[in-house]
Amino acid sequence: MKKMKLFATLAVTAAMVLSLAACGGGSSAAPAASDSGSASTGEAAAPAAGGEKITLIMSQRDEFLSSLEAGAKKAAGELGVAAGDMKVVFVNRVPDDTSILNENAVYVGSDEHTSGKFQGDFLAKYFKDKGQTDIKYILLRGIEGQTSTTLRSESVLKALADNGINATETYAKSCLYDRTEALNQMGNILADSSKEFDCIICNNDAMALGAIEACTQANRTIDFPIVGIDATADGRQAIKDGTLAMSVFQDPNGQGGGAVAAALNLINGAALNEGTNFDVDETGFILWVPFEEVTPDNVADYDNR
Repeated sequence: MKKMKLFATLAVTAAMVLSLAACGGGSSAAPAASDSGSASTGEAAAPAAGGEKITLIMSQRDEFLSSLEAGAKKAAGELGVAAGDMKVVFVNRVPDDTSILNENAVYVGSDEHTSGKFQGDFLAKYFKDKGQTDIKYILLRGIEGQTSTTLRSESVLKALADNGINATETYAKSCLYDRTEALNQMGNILADSSKEFDCIICNNDAMALGAIEACTQANRTIDFPIVGIDATADGRQAIKDGTLAMSVFQDPNGQGGGAVAAALNLINGAALNEGTNFDVDETGFILWVPFEEVTPDNVADYDNR
């Protein structure tokens, strides 16, 4: 059976560009959207079924994006793609202007409005169970200007407020989604005895792990909740260890595989979510891969996801 021809660009804006091209041909990258950050770029390549080449160009590589890359490569290999008309799929970083999405350009990712909500709902229950409705928080933000940073920060604070928690900022700082930067920032905070806080909210697990390391170095007992996002392998281990209170699972295989499926569906003229278990938005141009709450009660369930 002849394999379907496909020349699709899957772009994780400012994070990953995946192009599927026939052997001997060049790769093509979609233009990055406006929330890109500067970072070094690395490349990875793997053969798809039938000998086609998958080339991934990644910047701002971190543990989650590396997992997303693997998910996309695995799905592409199983589906056996080849060269043809170009379609574009933005993955993981939604374009600032979603009006650019149409029959030939779609987005696959998770709704960042819900990532912070999981954090806020968890913290609200934690403090309500203690009989506390007034709290002070530290917020370690990602790269300023990125949609993920903005929405993760806004949604956690909104969830706290919606749950009746009066949250006052002690400190908020961009730590660039970077563990070492968070370690350094939290080291400075912990050295200042005037900075009181009840919890540490982090836009991703890497920064949460940096905060945990800073507490360890300062001999500070972690008797307050630290929350992250992504549920990376290190983040899950920290939950098991009792140092990270919770995280929010962002599905790399779902996003990577969903992106390849979306590209094939664009070529076929099929519904964007055909062959997946995911929902599309009302426009039909966004495929949502849901976030999921990860706590000590269910963290083991995510070890093989």
